[in-house]
Amino acid sequence: MNDFSGKTVLITGASKGIGKAITLEFSKLNANVIAVSRTKKDLESLQKETSNAIEIWDEDITKNSFYEKISTLKKIDICINNAGMNKPKLIEDVDDETLDMMLNLNIRSVYKTSQAVTSIMKKNLGGVIINVTSQMGHVGSPKRSVYCLTKHAIEGLTKALAVELAEHNIRVCSIAPTFADTPMTRPMFEDKKFHDFVYNMIPLKKLVDVDDIVSGIIYLSSSSAKMITGTSLVIDGGWTAH
Repeated sequence: MNDFSGKTVLITGASKGIGKAITLEFSKLNANVIAVSRTKKDLESLQKETSNAIEIWDEDITKNSFYEKISTLKKIDICINNAGMNKPKLIEDVDDETLDMMLNLNIRSVYKTSQAVTSIMKKNLGGVIINVTSQMGHVGSPKRSVYCLTKHAIEGLTKALAVELAEHNIRVCSIAPTFADTPMTRPMFEDKKFHDFVYNMIPLKKLVDVDDIVSGIIYLSSSSAKMITGTSLVIDGGWTAH
């Protein structure tokens, strides 16, 4: 089993869903976890569930104060850029507020967080950055023009940083899941039209389990993946094979 003793892991969007599952797993594997979310109450609840002590930061990751706080760290080995959002709309219905909010959270914050941790990783002669993207970073889909735009951008950032940072022993990868079975997505699948569309697009005919995503992140973060950089681990049941 992987053991991350002595490793410091920064995880954004850590208090719910996929981020929460990632946090709990790294804690089980003895990592020093910094869990980041805007909701202190959720972070405190998460802290009670962890097997080892974690550090919680109730921070808005779109603010400069968050990046400045990262810069005070002496060590960070792994950064999981997990936070993100989506508001499905037809392109003509996308208002400027929605567009700017998604560009800011899904792209700018990932870039700025990566920029901040890179400086620390260089001083420590290595590290791993993993961007949680989506199958929508590889394909297109109705009502997801902005989401696809942002996830394609992060897939491009992953490749660019992997090439740029390789000489510093910093690996950069992405993980791109299909729709996961979470409390947030379950109401979406009450819409039969949407349910049928998704399942018809997935050859394996099932949603991804959050545990599958977590396992992929643990693998990419570990020494077992020491020669993997600049690539995307697509966990989509075959969606992008169409």
